[in-house]
Formats: sequence, C-alpha cells, structure tokens
Amino acid sequence: MSIGSIGVIGAGAWGTALAQTAAAGGEPVLLWAREAEVVAAVNDDHANPLFLPGVPLSPAIRATGALADLSACDALLVVTPAQHLRGVLAALPPGDAPLVLCAKGIEAGSGRLMSEIAADFRGDDAIAVLSGPTFAHEVGAGLPTAVTLACADESVGAALAARLARPGFRPYLSTDVIGAEIGGAVKNVLAIACGVVEGRGLGQNARAALISRGFAEMVRFGRARGARTETLAGLAGLGDLVLTCSSTSSRNFSLGLGLGQGRSAADLLADRRTVAEGAFTAPVLHEAAAAAGVDMPIVAGVCALLGGSAAVDDVVEALLARPLTYEG
Repeated sequence: MSIGSIGVIGAGAWGTALAQTAAAGGEPVLLWAREAEVVAAVNDDHANPLFLPGVPLSPAIRATGALADLSACDALLVVTPAQHLRGVLAALPPGDAPLVLCAKGIEAGSGRLMSEIAADFRGDDAIAVLSGPTFAHEVGAGLPTAVTLACADESVGAALAARLARPGFRPYLSTDVIGAEIGGAVKNVLAIACGVVEGRGLGQNARAALISRGFAEMVRFGRARGARTETLAGLAGLGDLVLTCSSTSSRNFSLGLGLGQGRSAADLLADRRTVAEGAFTAPVLHEAAAAAGVDMPIVAGVCALLGGSAAVDDVVEALLARPLTYEG
C-alpha cells in the first residue's frame, strides 16, 4: 500500500503543524479550515498567523473550505476537537481513505473514544490514531518529535508511518488503538491537575507525585478498557503526560494553572480561542471510571474543581487524607 496525497481536517495549530510535516518532502497536502481567513492566508501567504504564527508554510500545502475537496486524498488526518469529530465525519464525502485520528478526548454524552466514533463511518482496519508528546509550535518548526501511530491493520499503519516520517518526526508503530487513545485522553485531565499544583505553589515534589499517581490511574483505566500497559508506558501515555504536565504551552496545564490561582473554570474557558480538551473529557472519564469500578481520585478532584463543587485546598486535603495503601 502506498500513500501519496494527504488531507488534513482542521487548521488549528496542531493540524497546520501536521500539514507542514506531511508536506516537508514536497508531497501535496490539502488542509481544510472552517475560517475563510485561514484558507486565504495559507493559499496566498503560505502562513497561518491566526493559529500557528511565525511558521512559514510549505507551498505544497493548499487550503480549502470545502470538505468535498478531500475526496481524492489517499489518507486523512482528522485534527478537529474531539467534541466535533462526529459532525465532521458525517459531513465527509464517502470514501475508503484511512482516517488518522489526531484529537485526544472522549465524546461527551456517549462516553465513546474517537476510534469508536470513527468506526461508524469507516471500517476498523482503516482507522489509525496518532498520539504522543507533541507541542504544535515545535512540530511546525521541525524540532525532533516522536509519536505513536496505532492501527489495527499493520500494513495500513506501516504505509502511514512511511508517508509521515521525517528526519525530525519519528512515528513508532503499534496495533493498540485503544491504548494510544486512552493515554492521550487521560493525560489531558491530569495536566489540568498539574497546572493546579503549579498555580497553587504546592512545589515540585507534589507535581512529581501527581504525575506518578496520575499515571497509575491511567493504567488502571486503560487496562479496564483493553489497553496494553506497554502502550500507556510509551509515547502516547507516559511521554505525553510528562510533556503536558510540565509546561504552560499545554492548554490543559494553563487551565489548571488558572484554577490554582483562584480563577473560575467558566472565566478561563471563555477566554480561549483554542480548546482545553481535558475540561470536556474530565466528567466523561469520571463517569466511565465509576461505571467500570476503576478508582481515579485525581480525575474526580479535577471534576470537582471544574464543576465548582470544591475549592483547590479542599481537593488537595482530600487526596492527602486518603487511606494509606500499597503502591500500585
């Protein structure tokens, strides 16, 4: 299987950075954007100042505002926010091009993972997940990055990896689609918690403990959903968790930082042009964990903060007062 032309659905910072990567060898990339001004800027100025300022884009990237234009692409990178995935896929023209899901989250209302939603529109063998420690501005600038590319069909996964790989962008193959998705979804919620630790001035010891114990929650939930532990210990799980729990470049970390400083979730989310996906994932993840009998106290604490039912100090006190137990 050979893949040539790539379509990218979503021209935010991450979608634009992926388009830049896919076009680095001069191969054609078609980038779909909702915003007419983004389409114009990409086509006329080879730039996306609205979402990825300061990065000159390859002339091999062409933008469009019509999803129907993507029908001839050999593969589609779907980079729309998780809560909009279903609507975008429903509007796509029919086809059998593989879908590479690049958003991280769980659908509110249904509790379904992105691959489970995509399976309503494509066969499982044509669905892949790309996830890992990736800040868009670094990928767009060509800085070294490694990701997990998970696909149930190994031949499709290998073809996608061969097409997307660059000297500075290294995909590692996996067949564990569920594990790659859960790592990305859970780490968004844990990044909010780490931002709270920073905003409240609780120290580096607390942040390291939260990352470690948060990872334990990720593994418990992932295994309950059929994920492999080694996937969660890799780039799509632990690698992404470490990155987004350590930098204000993470939208989720920045949201938590504001919460830790005493601002309300409503005010913080209203200020954002881009999406802190963890804010939508947290309550869905909390419900799914409860239904599966999985203990996720950090996730529960983040839900309480986002919902305004508890203050930061109360959540911290509750976590520290949990019964002593064996690590695991």
